[in-house]
Amino acid sequence: MPTTRRSTGATRGRTGPTKGQSTISFTNKVTKAVPKDVKSLVTPSNTTRIEVPQRMKPVEKKIEEEEVVVDKNEEEDDDEEDEEEQPLEAEIPEKSEAEIKAETLTDSHIDKYWRGIEKERKAPRVHQEGLSVNDKVLRYFDVSSQYGPCIGIDRTRRWERAERLGLNPPIEVLAVLLKEHKKPSGGVETAQMDNILNSIAIGS
Repeated sequence: MPTTRRSTGATRGRTGPTKGQSTISFTNKVTKAVPKDVKSLVTPSNTTRIEVPQRMKPVEKKIEEEEVVVDKNEEEDDDEEDEEEQPLEAEIPEKSEAEIKAETLTDSHIDKYWRGIEKERKAPRVHQEGLSVNDKVLRYFDVSSQYGPCIGIDRTRRWERAERLGLNPPIEVLAVLLKEHKKPSGGVETAQMDNILNSIAIGS
């Protein structure tokens, strides 16, 4: 036999314990038993009043002003010293040992370095016939993954990073970069792979 639903109307009219769940009233005081020791701690008679000191007005101290007499000659001497210090601050940063060594390398040394790389190949680089030796050296450095990624970093900074990490990058690359910096044409620091990726991103 299916269960029947109880009607709530019958329970509403009931009173006393047979009535449904009673509601909670928050109007009455809590009649929880509290020990006397705790009551004595809470009584306001034991509370001590903390006196807050009143703010005092700051005492004004009279400072005697001393007149300082400065000679015009001393002011001129200070100005001359400041002018002498300014050129010293704008000094050119010192070159590292690697840069000094790279500047001494000649074009014949760079050509010899590139011929040594070409001998390791089985076939000549047909796609680089129109490039100079400097461009070939820089592009070969770009694709040499043992010196770290070449995208998003200047060639000189990449070379210096590889040097700091002890990867022994070729000094000829730094020599080519220093020589290319002296030329008016820019874009030497950007890797060829970075240029290709930038052109693809702009074209899309």
